[in-house]
Amino acid sequence: MTSLIKYFGLLCFGAAMVSACSLVDEDLSDCEADFNVDYELRLITNMTTELQTQLSLDTDISVSNALRSYLSGVFTDYAHDVDLSFYDVEADSLRLHHESHIMDATQSSYTLHIPVRQYMHLALANLSKNNLLSLQQDDYCHKSIIAQDKSDTISTHTVGLFSARLPMDIVADRDQRFDVRLYIVNCASSLVIDTVGSGIKDMKLYMKGFATDFSVCDSLYHFNYRNGKEQVVVADRVKIDEPGRMCFASVNFPSKGVDTKVIIDQPFVTEDANEALWQMVAYVKLKDGTVTENIIGIRKPLLPGQFMVLTGKVKDNGTFVPEDSSVGVSVTLDWQSGIHGHVEF
Repeated sequence: MTSLIKYFGLLCFGAAMVSACSLVDEDLSDCEADFNVDYELRLITNMTTELQTQLSLDTDISVSNALRSYLSGVFTDYAHDVDLSFYDVEADSLRLHHESHIMDATQSSYTLHIPVRQYMHLALANLSKNNLLSLQQDDYCHKSIIAQDKSDTISTHTVGLFSARLPMDIVADRDQRFDVRLYIVNCASSLVIDTVGSGIKDMKLYMKGFATDFSVCDSLYHFNYRNGKEQVVVADRVKIDEPGRMCFASVNFPSKGVDTKVIIDQPFVTEDANEALWQMVAYVKLKDGTVTENIIGIRKPLLPGQFMVLTGKVKDNGTFVPEDSSVGVSVTLDWQSGIHGHVEF
């Protein structure tokens, strides 16, 4: 699914100034030029394919629709807000110009005014709607980072975050147009469980193994855990109209083992890893009050823009059995404590 968000920046100045800036040896530091910037919010995701593949039965329709609704603010080409920064390409790469706008539309137009020179341009979309994320150290290009809340346990992201970077050489007396493509930075996953015949009382799902920060200029993910302890994401329980089934979902940064950029020609095609790169940890409460812990290990990395659905069945003792044989599960019956200490049901 690909859609365009275009808004054009027009930099202009008086005729007298044009004449002055055209002189061969003139200092251009105070001059401005006319140029357009086309911003394209390009969404590359496998969400539709994954839902059709993993939830293809008639009984899966309500689950599939519920997940589409849950992810409607994530895998979308709609931009609520945009953050535009223009940096010096020399010395310490200081930011020279910055603008933020509320779009709430698929198209919008802005007027920009910056001097003629070379820039590194960084753009972000939907940052203000992600309460867990903040733009930090953005006065300098190579230090600019999207930092996630560093709490040991966090909730999921709420919308899709997009980013782009592009060198720009703005010159005088020339018609110029720049194309800036923004790609999604986060991803999502879901666990769909068949509980028929199990008689379980309740269940909680947690996720771990994901990045905590994103360098905007370099498009690199970082895993900055406090005290070396992996951050845990609390998955949301997705309400479904399907008796005998449970559904959970989470939106977060990509997992370990992720390349720095989406592969455009073959997105989400990866080799199997030798060990689990990220995990789902399911705590199943039984009728007798005991809790079974299931540590579900996934060997394939979760990439930017990717959606992965894991399905399986839970037994009457709380053990989860995945349909995908490549997924490993470590089970602890009558679990007492673990990565969360006491799990509230």
